[in-house]
Amino acid sequence: QVQLVESGGGLVQAGGSLRLSCAASGGTFRTYTMGWFRQATGKEHEFVAAITWTGTSTYYADSVKGRFTISRDNAKNTVYLQMNSLKPEDTAVYYCAGTGRGGTFYSTYMRFDGYDYWGQGTQVTVSS
Repeated sequence: QVQLVESGGGLVQAGGSLRLSCAASGGTFRTYTMGWFRQATGKEHEFVAAITWTGTSTYYADSVKGRFTISRDNAKNTVYLQMNSLKPEDTAVYYCAGTGRGGTFYSTYMRFDGYDYWGQGTQVTVSS
């Protein structure tokens, strides 16, 4: 059973930075495409970023492009989300997700139902 555990959330002022981590266990992490989603209060899950198992391909939502960076360390079974220039609208619970499925960005990696494994989420709050 794959387990994903997020950490690094918290309260930050607008313009600040946070680094989220997601530690994986119980599966073959290095073969999974990993993604980050977020859910603001009263809204649907929103795709944030994804990274393929080799780390050579990354994808970002337009709303975070240029501010967020996804990366992974397969030796540590960990994926990261560096968030810079944070805005109040980035406030949400951030979820780490993993999938062993093949596919493309549009068919799989940007879709909530494209992932099989999910963490419990970590709260990010950006104050204005």
